[in-house]
Amino acid sequence: MTAPHLSSSQSVSGSVGNRRSGPKNWLIAGGVSVLLVAGGFFVWRLMGPRGPASMGMPPGVTVRLEPVQSGTVQDASEFLGSLEAQAGVVLQPEVSGRVTQVYVSAGDQVAPGQPIILVSPDRTQAEANAAAASATAAAAARQSAAASLQSLLARRSELEAELTLEEAEFNRTQQLVEQGAQSQQELDLARRDLEVARATLTAARDEIAAAQANLNQAEAGLEQARANQAAAQQNLQDRTVTAPIAGTVSNLDVKLGDFVDTSTVITNITENATLELDLQVPIEQRDRLQIGLPVELLPVEGETAIATGGISFIAPSTDPDTQTVLVKARFENVQGRLQDAQKVEARLIWSETTGVLVPTSAITRLGGQTFVYVADAGTEEELPPPDAIPPGMPAPEQVARLRPVQLGRIQGNSFEVLSGLAAGETIVVSGILNLQDGTPILPQSETEEPPPEAGGPGQAP
Repeated sequence: MTAPHLSSSQSVSGSVGNRRSGPKNWLIAGGVSVLLVAGGFFVWRLMGPRGPASMGMPPGVTVRLEPVQSGTVQDASEFLGSLEAQAGVVLQPEVSGRVTQVYVSAGDQVAPGQPIILVSPDRTQAEANAAAASATAAAAARQSAAASLQSLLARRSELEAELTLEEAEFNRTQQLVEQGAQSQQELDLARRDLEVARATLTAARDEIAAAQANLNQAEAGLEQARANQAAAQQNLQDRTVTAPIAGTVSNLDVKLGDFVDTSTVITNITENATLELDLQVPIEQRDRLQIGLPVELLPVEGETAIATGGISFIAPSTDPDTQTVLVKARFENVQGRLQDAQKVEARLIWSETTGVLVPTSAITRLGGQTFVYVADAGTEEELPPPDAIPPGMPAPEQVARLRPVQLGRIQGNSFEVLSGLAAGETIVVSGILNLQDGTPILPQSETEEPPPEAGGPGQAP
């Protein structure tokens, strides 16, 4: 069977017709597809879930609000320094020998005069006992010499009275002899008695002088004996190393049985009740320095000062190498948290004023500028409609307003606000990364967990 044969004119016309109908069919098919998609989206929007409310999501962003507070703003500078105890000693023995007793341990608190160690006291104790006995004997000898002298002095008084009587008797006898009332023999007897009285008194005076010399010698011997006793006692005391000040005992460098001499370091005793801090302040701030300026010692972490003191000394000259001024501040270690040679960070407070403070967590930065979100009453357009509020959920009544602020110095965990805010205004302090200007917000109670942060467009912490 032979296939039908088409003429050339028919072939050309059919080909042209197919080319003309192709684009039209594609346009029709594309239009139908767009209508179907648009219709489906409309039906999904009309019949399907509508935003967060229909999905059970909160109608606003949960944030924590705080009123803006007024607080103390410090103009301060921070320095590093080292504390130095005002009282501390290095204990060394004053004699050589072996350690026979240790009275304290490292870390003990001691009082002035409290024993620390004892160095071989046996021979020294015997010497001290002998010296004490010698002093006792010398005291007895001195007492005996003094008693003898007193006895002779009393005898001298009797002899002087006897001599006076004999002189009177001689004078009376002499007158009677001259008158012829008595014989020459009576006068000779009276003269003899007078001479005997005079000789006896002279002998008594010589004995008194000897007794006085003996007493002086006894007193000198007693003084020497007492000096020997004091030296022996001091030598014995030197065997006991005692604490010269109150303080804390450092590590003991000797133990029982060790041999020590005058160059041996036993331990250190440090009194940490009062400590002094050296600060090097740049010369540019010299004119701001004055005695009594407060200085705070800061802990390693946190901003609460562990001690507060004041400047007690300002050097009259500048360090030529560092071009700084030496400043000393004194601290009372009431809580016992400070130690000698401790490195600390100190804050020198130049002045204090009252200003507006906001937490650092409330600050957001956009385009190189600083902003805070202020809680404000929202408009009807900004707040979600009542039918968009899921059952059982609160309706937001406020929105977050983005407000530019000018910041000053940082104060711990807060910034000083120079302009843009006033005390008493309410700001957002958490959840700011989930906010934009005009976002509805729900205040969070203190018992609620903080909302998860999610970076908003164009925001940076």
